[in-house]
Order: sequence, then C-alpha cells, then structure tokens
Amino acid sequence: MAKDQVLPSEIQETALLQLLANSLVLSQTAPYLSCYDVLNLAATSRAFRFLIYHTPQVFRRLDLGNVKTAQFGGNAVDRGGQTWRNVRLDETLTEDDFYSGPLRGIFSNLRRNDILRDVQVLTLDGLSVTAELIHDILIDPAFSVRILSIRDVKNLNDRKLQKALQYACRESRPEGTPRLKGLYVFGPKDLVPEATTKEESRGPSPTSPAAVAAAWNTRSQQTLTASLAEEPEAWYARRGNQFPRRISPEWASTLVACDGIIAFDSVLCTSPRHFNSPAWGKVNLDVLKAAGSPASASIPHFNVATHSLGGCEGCGSAPEGWTVWGEDINPEEREAERRRSSHSSMADIGRFPLLAPPPMHSSTLSAAMCPTDQSVRHRLSYLKRGNQNKARFIPRCFDCIRDRYCTGCSKWWCEACYIGAFAGASGGHAGSHSGDHPPVMKSCWECGMNCKNCIENTQRMCKRCGGGYCLIHNEGSDMVSVG
Repeated sequence: MAKDQVLPSEIQETALLQLLANSLVLSQTAPYLSCYDVLNLAATSRAFRFLIYHTPQVFRRLDLGNVKTAQFGGNAVDRGGQTWRNVRLDETLTEDDFYSGPLRGIFSNLRRNDILRDVQVLTLDGLSVTAELIHDILIDPAFSVRILSIRDVKNLNDRKLQKALQYACRESRPEGTPRLKGLYVFGPKDLVPEATTKEESRGPSPTSPAAVAAAWNTRSQQTLTASLAEEPEAWYARRGNQFPRRISPEWASTLVACDGIIAFDSVLCTSPRHFNSPAWGKVNLDVLKAAGSPASASIPHFNVATHSLGGCEGCGSAPEGWTVWGEDINPEEREAERRRSSHSSMADIGRFPLLAPPPMHSSTLSAAMCPTDQSVRHRLSYLKRGNQNKARFIPRCFDCIRDRYCTGCSKWWCEACYIGAFAGASGGHAGSHSGDHPPVMKSCWECGMNCKNCIENTQRMCKRCGGGYCLIHNEGSDMVSVG
C-alpha cells in the first residue's frame, strides 16, 4: 500500500473497535479522554455505543470541570431529572436547586443510563457545588465515589460542608459508610490546556472513528506538554506555602473528626503546640511564650497544616520528627488507628495528604497519596530505599512558624534551636540562634520575614538619603534615588 493511501473508514472503525475491545487497553486509555471525546466515540456506531456504555472502566474517572452543561449560568434549575433554564423563580425554589441545578441534571442522566454507580473518581473543580450536593454524594447509595475533587468551586458553604463531613464520619454511622475516602478541597484546581477547553465548550457531536483517533493523538501531545511543564510536587518536593488561599481554622475540627476515615489534600499540623503532635509535652510552651514566641493560648489545639518544611536549619530535623512516606508507626499507635478506621483498608488516613491531580488509573488512597518515584505499597518503598532518597516533609501551620520561617528561601528554625527574641530575659535556655539575634526579620513589608541571606540579596541602602529599599517591591529605585 502506498504511503499516501488511507484505509477505508470501515476498516479503521473495525481496527479501533477490536483494539478498544481489549479491556486492558480501554481501561488504560479512557482516563485520558474527556467526556467530549468519550461521547463522540459512543455516537459513531451502535458497536462503539455498546462498548462505551457497558464497560465500567470507561466512567470510573469522570471529570466534569470543562463540560459546558455543567457550568452554572445563574438561571439553571434541576426539576425531575432535567435541567430547566430561564425558569421563573418562585417560593418553592430552594438555594440548593438554584446553584446545583446543572450538576443534579447531569447526575440524573448518568443514573438513568446506569453509569453513575461506576464513577469512583469524580472531579467537579470550578463548578457550582453546594454542601447539600456533597451530602447526597456521601450518603446516597446511588453514588460509589471514593475520591472527590471540589477545588475552586463556587457557591459552597464551608460550614455546612464541614457539618456534613462530620456527620458522615460519626461513630454511629452505618457499616461501610461513608464510601468517600478522599476529598480534594483546599488546593487550586489543575490547569487545563486552552485548546482542550475550547473543544469541551462545543459539546459532543457525532464524527468518524478516524477523526476521534486524530483528536486522541492531539490530546496525548497536550498531556505530555502539560506534564513536562508541571511545577514540583506538593508537600514532598515543593517547600513553603502549599495553598494560595487561607484555610479557615474551623476545618481543623473536621480533619480531626474524619481522621482515619476520609483523607484530604492537607493534614494536621504536627507542631509541639498541638495535641496531635508526637512532640506534645516535650517542649515548654510557657518558655516560648515568655521569650516572645507566638506559642500562646490563642493557638488552637488542632490546626490545618499549610506549609511543607525541610529540616531545621540548626539541627536538620524537628521536635516532632519527619512525616516519611513508607515509614511505619509503632504497633500501639497503628492498632489504635485501625480501631478508629475499622471501615477503611488503610490505617494511615490523616498522616499523608492527597497529591494533585487525582489518580488516573486507580481509585485507591495509596495511589492518590503516593509521591513520585515511590512505591504505592508504601511499606515496601521504605524498606527498599532505607535512609536514601526518602520522600518526607514536616507539616506546619503558619501560626507555629510565624517568627522562625523565612518566606524567601523556606529556611526555618525549630523550637529547640530558637526559643524567641527575649529568651535570655525570660530565663529560658536559649539555643544558638536565640537572644538578641533572631534568625528572621522583617525588612520589607511585602517580603515578610526573611533570613539574613535573603535580606542581603534583596535589600539595598540609598547613598543619597540613607533610606532602605527592596529590589523586588520598590520599582524604580536604585543606589542614588529611592522611587
């Protein structure tokens, strides 16, 4: 056959159908396809429609973030399984009906086509999602969602969501509930290539299998380009602040209530100032408070970690130790966790955060938590690697590192190496960085607290007026004039 000769569409369709009929090929391919591509393929022929709608692996991972009908336009309401637009607002319309109408309409269609029960990884990032809708996903037997992503959603009442999660994880909950085991809620949604977004907005339309295959090739190239441009992995590779927005302190009690049952994309702070810390009681908080440290009664008993830290600049570790992927806890603590999480297959829920994006080919928490280049069977990862190249981090909230963390380079000093600026006056035993020489200072309001090296690299003194200025935030300034 000549190089420029194209196979007839019937042969192409048969070859593609035979290829996708292999369940292994289809299960590995489907997660990379959008709803737009899957529905286009199902619309090409009856054979493809039967294959798509009768293979559970196809809809195991469902991302509705870029589906046009899932977008909230302000006038969409779900009534009887159908989405009604431009309806007249009356007294019977509830807030949940108004804001969750598009998604409830989609879920009704999925339930009617017997697809909803196959969805185990559900992504609703950026959509209009209400706490009542999440409550239904938690308790409705029609849903089998194990991992849910609701990052950057709109119209979500955090207080109601927290109450729903706490109720679902109550001690008197029914056996085998909740089915949900992982919730992405704190971090930003994943970036989507612009070309993909434009294709999604057009909606599904019947086309030939050859055109669908060509679209798949384009999509695979976009996925590869996006993966090469990804930033370092959260928590284990990227140090510093992990979230672009402030996390409400009320979330801490929800993480405590869901400990061992539902995992989140963050964990509790392990600083010695919190009850859950392995170092609780080993650090004298009164001395820290008297020395000018923010460790005071105003810091809550539990708090959500927002920063990933490396080892202390002074001692290389932390009073509470590291959170290490694969490292086992002592038998007494593990047995206590197993009793608390009797409905879960993994007793480490709460120790490790979920890593973005949600897993492509699995719905297990181990896959969602596993760092890059580590074994999903995390115990084996620890045994094989020993002390070399371990994936580890130290989770802390900002309140616990406020006066000991450099926002420029993410260096920090633990409570054992730096007690406070007035440690000598308070009678405390100061470390090597205590007394009148704090390790971090604020020389620029926008820069925040910086260490000595970062201050030397960013701060300059005007020779004419003697005023100080920052190279980053004082635009137009130089050595002879401050702009």
